Amino acid sequence: MGFHMTPNNIEIGRLSREEKLRVMEAIWEDLSREAEQVESPDWHREALDETERRLQAGRESVVDWPEAKKELRKRSP
Repeated sequence: MGFHMTPNNIEIGRLSREEKLRVMEAIWEDLSREAEQVESPDWHREALDETERRLQAGRESVVDWPEAKKELRKRSP
């Protein structure tokens, strides 16, 4: 991978978009193993509640994660 890491510095500016996404996915996978130790902030609960209200009112649609990632990747250069 094209980056150098020191204790206080990760040179992410040198990474390609693809490399940055792989690093983010690896970090997320690692963090999700300890999900019960991470406390979700209040704003996140509020955002989820608002999305649920929009879904119940028919103003929101559900897209599965593989399809969402596919759509997001189409949008990024």
